[in-house]
Amino acid sequence: MIHVFILHSLSICLDVNSGTIHLLDEVTFDLLSLANTKEMLPLAMEQLKDKYDKDILLQAMDEITSLIEQESLYSKDFTKEELQKNTTIQSDMKAMCLHMAHDCNLRCSYCFADKGVYGGDKGLMSIEVAKAAIDYLLENSGKKVNVEVDFFGGEPLLNFKVIKQCVVYAKEQEKKYSKNVNFTITTNGTIFSKEINEFLQEHMDNIVLSLDGRKSVHDHLRVYPSGKGSYDKVVENIKEIANNRQGKSYFIRGTYTRDNLDFYEDVKHIYEQLGLKEISIEPVSGGDFTLTDEEIAIAMTEYERFAKEYAKQDDYRFYHFTLNIYNSPCIYKRIAACGAGVDYGAVSPDGKIYACHQFVGEDEFVMGNIYDGVTNTELRETFANNNVFTKQECPDCWAKYFCSGGCHANAYYTNGDIAIPDKKACTLQKKRIECALMIECQRTIDRSNNDE
Repeated sequence: MIHVFILHSLSICLDVNSGTIHLLDEVTFDLLSLANTKEMLPLAMEQLKDKYDKDILLQAMDEITSLIEQESLYSKDFTKEELQKNTTIQSDMKAMCLHMAHDCNLRCSYCFADKGVYGGDKGLMSIEVAKAAIDYLLENSGKKVNVEVDFFGGEPLLNFKVIKQCVVYAKEQEKKYSKNVNFTITTNGTIFSKEINEFLQEHMDNIVLSLDGRKSVHDHLRVYPSGKGSYDKVVENIKEIANNRQGKSYFIRGTYTRDNLDFYEDVKHIYEQLGLKEISIEPVSGGDFTLTDEEIAIAMTEYERFAKEYAKQDDYRFYHFTLNIYNSPCIYKRIAACGAGVDYGAVSPDGKIYACHQFVGEDEFVMGNIYDGVTNTELRETFANNNVFTKQECPDCWAKYFCSGGCHANAYYTNGDIAIPDKKACTLQKKRIECALMIECQRTIDRSNNDE
């Protein structure tokens, strides 16, 4: 399978199965555009005989044939049988998301977590539940040496005391199990003090900080219960955190809605005005904020505008334009992605284990609990077998090995089934992948020109 497209004057072909990217001249582009399979090449030659000289067509065909022989064009696809034979679906736990607080000090309009309570009551995770969750992760991680604990909410820093106790306990227990526990926290950036800052800098391997971009954009939706915007406080705290990371990872995580479909301006604001270099701006998902088809089209045009400028520099990193082209993950991760319901789970304050943090509060996605473990093995099998070969429309999609079938939660909340991908999310994802491929090609050209 191949995917051929033009973006910003570059004619590009992706060989889907090998992941090889080819820059094309006009003749080769026309040939491959007419030949989705190599068997269609003779017909494509016939269709183009009046447009190009015969010798030019034959020369292009020679180049295509050489690439086919190198298995970098029309390369063989994986089969279900090969995957079952050569990949083992590991149910050993790798990461757990601890919902430290089912509460939040903000009232963000688009919040998927129902203002932090996930359709239930407010509550904080006790240290007893947190310790049991850490024990469960360590005891059920098999031969995995590196495991991860994610502190999540609501706003997890509302439960800072227990977070501190968790880290101390995990560090004590990791020695017993010969593991390395890595910590991540996702916070809205409003609750900081000198003590919190110093603790996060020392112990968090990654900090995800919520900021939607320009003040007018952020303050429109990310507000306190009083209705006051949170931008000023968030920026003050985020800049202090990011500037002191000293090489440790952090990410600015924002959301764009129909009110800021010019989200490239928000990225520029975060980078140029605030000096922050690790950025992700995601499309809003679900509910009344779901983008219309017309708004999706505007967003796609914005990605193209953004990509053209992004290709010219390498001073900051935008998550969706960063593809691991040369060192791609193992085949199982390429077909099944995040590991939700398999080697990743989320723990609610009452100790229930859910398939992922976005499913917390949904009874049908309870896997078990931290005391009895995963008891709903049928649900785990459902997630383990939900991949690009079993999801509707994915097997014939050129983007499948980059998106890995998309988000299970987006699929469920859009279509009521984790096996039916969210078509709007797919459309945006494919555009982002095309942009990322174009950026890589343009930067390769620029590097080559500079070397000369």
